[in-house]
Amino acid sequence: MWGCMNGLILAGTAMAALGAGSASAQAVKAAGTVPGAAQAAVAVPNNVLLQDWSGAYAGVPPFDKVTPAMFPPALQFGIDEQNREVLAIANNPEAPTFANTIEALEKAGQRLDRVLAVFGVMTSNMATPEYQALDKEWSPKLSAAYDEITLNPKLFARIKTLYDAKASLGLDAKQDRLLTRRYESYVRNGASLPPAQKAQLTQMNQQLAELFATFSEKVLADESTYIRATEAELKGVPADMKAAYASAAKDQKMPAGSFAIKNTRSAVDPLLTYADDRAMREKVWTAFVNRGDNGGANDTNATIAKILKLRADRAKLLGFENHADWRMQDTMAKTPDRAMDLMMKVWPAAKQRVAEEVAEQQAMANKLGDKLTIQPWDYRYYMEKVRKEKYDLSQEEIKPYFSLNNIIDASYWAAGQLYDLGFKEVTGTVPVWNDDIRVYSVTNLKTGKQVGLFYRDDYAREGKRSGAWATTFRSRAGLLGDDIVLGSNNNNFVKPGPGEPVLISLDDAETLFHEFGHAIHYFLSDVHYPGLGGSQRDFVEYPSQVNENWLLTPQVLQRFAKHHQTGQPMPQALVDKIQKASTFNQGFATVEYLASAIVDMKLHDNANGAVDPDAFEKQALAEIGMPKEIVLRHRLPQFNHLFSSDSYSAGYYSYLWSETMDADTWAAFEETGDVWNRTVADNFRKYLLSTGNETDRAEAYRQFRGRDPDVNAILRKRGFPTGE
Repeated sequence: MWGCMNGLILAGTAMAALGAGSASAQAVKAAGTVPGAAQAAVAVPNNVLLQDWSGAYAGVPPFDKVTPAMFPPALQFGIDEQNREVLAIANNPEAPTFANTIEALEKAGQRLDRVLAVFGVMTSNMATPEYQALDKEWSPKLSAAYDEITLNPKLFARIKTLYDAKASLGLDAKQDRLLTRRYESYVRNGASLPPAQKAQLTQMNQQLAELFATFSEKVLADESTYIRATEAELKGVPADMKAAYASAAKDQKMPAGSFAIKNTRSAVDPLLTYADDRAMREKVWTAFVNRGDNGGANDTNATIAKILKLRADRAKLLGFENHADWRMQDTMAKTPDRAMDLMMKVWPAAKQRVAEEVAEQQAMANKLGDKLTIQPWDYRYYMEKVRKEKYDLSQEEIKPYFSLNNIIDASYWAAGQLYDLGFKEVTGTVPVWNDDIRVYSVTNLKTGKQVGLFYRDDYAREGKRSGAWATTFRSRAGLLGDDIVLGSNNNNFVKPGPGEPVLISLDDAETLFHEFGHAIHYFLSDVHYPGLGGSQRDFVEYPSQVNENWLLTPQVLQRFAKHHQTGQPMPQALVDKIQKASTFNQGFATVEYLASAIVDMKLHDNANGAVDPDAFEKQALAEIGMPKEIVLRHRLPQFNHLFSSDSYSAGYYSYLWSETMDADTWAAFEETGDVWNRTVADNFRKYLLSTGNETDRAEAYRQFRGRDPDVNAILRKRGFPTGE
């Protein structure tokens, strides 16, 4: 799905601040004591956040015991302890070696890392005003703390000494890669700047960290608003969604008989798809697309303008042409031009398909006697009617077979078939941050070995940021002795009313499989050095997008797509119709995403940085001929991917880059005649899923596929002409 924010890199706004021009959180992974450097013992305060994680599964986070008041002293202690550890490395009188410098840095900061794992959950999933205030206060402090590491001249001198002599150090390939990546990261993030410019850089990063928190706070405030509706205004909306809207209205203490539509995608999209009342559709659509762009206290345009100017100035200070040039140094694409070239190969075909879709919708409206011209708030509504006529298929025909629990079970079954991962629910045995959280023990089905612990946070609620994302609280790293992975999936499905079934749409089911693909990736990752555990931005969505493909396979649908009332499996005729309609509406899906990615790249491939966000958005869309019937999937004023951190900035293209590999990977399975082929799955795991960033990702793909990915695969998959 194009839109999840992946917590393998981003675990809440506070964690994002760590990467704002400084060493990444992974680059300062953790243990308690730095080898080869004596340190004075410092008593650890009696604060639950600072204690070693205890209990089963090699220790788990104490989510149920934390309060906002615990974080300031815990964060400060963690920062101070990490600083002592790093200074011991930087000031070590012994000559630098790989062990006393690079491996020591890999072990530094474990306690802070644990505190931030919990802080990321509280600021993303439980963002009360108290946590929002902490996020805004501590994001700049955390940014400064990590800059202090990256910009330490003695530390960098040791790293540079090793880098310059690495050919003579006897390093193996992984050690060589770790040293090279750390050195290049430090240079890229300002380690070689003169002192005055380092101070200027640190100030910029702190300002950006605060602005990121402000942006997130404003968008969340606009997404926490509700539109009240009547029974008549919801004519055509399915009963399960009406029940959810009624439950929300009750929670909001609206008058009896009211319905409340929260200003988030999961609540808005069903109304835009089914509500017969066109005025209501327009009202809800207008509120949704104008989040952050209302001219009031929650307007984000001024915040965005400040972010863009700071980013441009920082890139110039660091010696790069612009922010996109800086951000893309450590990607598979390498340059903005290469990313833009891929996007523009797909854009014309997607735009042409939209013209065809709009023509079909207009014909449907005319046939129904609706005197109108298709507008953005009409697209989903008439699209659904065209689907019904063209394929004798509607989303409402599918939903009764897509109960949430069954789709969860389907994702687990598929992981077992492909990778021998087993999931057993253990909810109630470990602490969680909300009563809705479900927890699963993860084991290897062949060996019985404990692999990890998996937390599910599936429902939307007050204070939880919108969208879907995955994150880890502890990753596998041999150097640290960490073997049991702790991770979560976070979705925003609409919680049903009391006693109502939890039925999800096909899009929701794809989102679930997508996020679970991230989970599979981190449960299978098996690296020695934590600094090689992450993925490049334009690779990280690849495993998750591959995992979406198994949802609509006959084996999954026959086993798990069962009617929530009768328990009967989905009829083969319905399965066939779903398969036949697999490329339906791909123009809309591709254009709303791809236009957002193009605008992102144009915005950041700009040396000036002085931008009026609204004006720029309009101009950029005019330049590419954006169809008037569609708006960006994420308009700039609410584009959390770009402005709640640096994480996806000049990087939203990465979903397309990843999907190019995904489509070509799925073709590898299809070419065998069996999409469950274990030889292909084992190679996918061996070369790509288990290796983290221990090898060059492009070369790893070549090892798996025998060649580079074929861009025509994505065009074929979306039903677009390939020109072959």
